[in-house]
Amino acid sequence: MSNLIVYRYPPCDTCRKAVKWLEARGHHLELRNIKETPPGPSELSEMVGLSGLELKKFFNTSGEVYKELALKDKLPSMPVEEQIKLLSSNGMLIKRPLVSDGKTVTVGFKEEAYDQAWGNKK
Repeated sequence: MSNLIVYRYPPCDTCRKAVKWLEARGHHLELRNIKETPPGPSELSEMVGLSGLELKKFFNTSGEVYKELALKDKLPSMPVEEQIKLLSSNGMLIKRPLVSDGKTVTVGFKEEAYDQAWGNKK
């Protein structure tokens, strides 16, 4: 059985669906509230590297904080280190849920992606 760290926001329906999906497949979950304890800059950098995704995929582009800070216009010219610091300073900027076993990382919840990443790791 996989031990997974799941950064999630408890009121989020998508996060609840993801947790339910992972639990149904027998994973042991360490649930972390992304708003109260977002991943730190070094952990976030590592997760970005493990995910194989562009850093911009880690931003919650539909969130209020993202829109309030006008990040759509600011991110393209912002250095990567600054983007990582910004993400780790406010968990509501991070697309959720963020799931990791230390080798694999998924961002958001799509069943196909979860099936590929977490479906066979019992």
